[in-house]
Order: sequence, then structure tokens, then C-alpha cells
Amino acid sequence: MARVKRGVTSHAKHKKTLKAAKGFYGRRKNTIRAAKAAVDRSMQYATRDRKVRKREFRALWIQRLNAAVREFGLTYSRFINGLDRAGIEIDRKVLSELAISEPAAFKAIVEQVKGALPAQA
Repeated sequence: MARVKRGVTSHAKHKKTLKAAKGFYGRRKNTIRAAKAAVDRSMQYATRDRKVRKREFRALWIQRLNAAVREFGLTYSRFINGLDRAGIEIDRKVLSELAISEPAAFKAIVEQVKGALPAQA
């Protein structure tokens, strides 16, 4: 059986790893052993943080909505409850954008929500 030399494959894998480590600090960018560990770890962080990013954006939209509806005398919680009762199905991202860029449209939605909520004692 013919002998298989693996230099080309190894070199390609090393190049791929070092390209992914571009911009890293110190030996982590140019030494294959350090770069491989750093790149593996960075991929784990990237995977985890794709989920975290969604969580953080949702929290941001909720904060924006809370601030926007308080101007109309509501809290975020009562606003979301009112949306449900009024049968309005708009997600938090779109509502947040409306509150910022289209205050008139947002006000109309808030008025509908207020109408759907029971009178507070």
C-alpha cells in the first residue's frame, strides 16, 4: 500500500485555525498550539452568545416599551395584558420601533389597549 503523507492537510488545517485567530493578542494569533485553544474557546463563546444576544435585545425592547407606555399612565405589564385582551398581535421589537419612530401610531395602539383594559380602581 502506498504511503500517505499528511503535510498538505496539516498545513491547511493550521492555516484555517490561524486565519480564525487573526486579531488575537500575543502568541494566540501566530502559534498553532495557543491559537487552536483560543479559537476553540472563542467558538464556544460565540455559540453561547448567539443565544444571549437574543435575550439582551428582548430585554432592551421591554425597557423601551416600559418607558414609552409610562408616559400614557400604564406599566409594561398592564400594557402587555391589554394587548392580549385587545387581540393585538405585534411583537415587542416592532412595538419598540413604533414607540421610537412613529409616536402617533404607538399612541393609537396605547389608546386601544387602554380601552380593552378594565377600569382600575
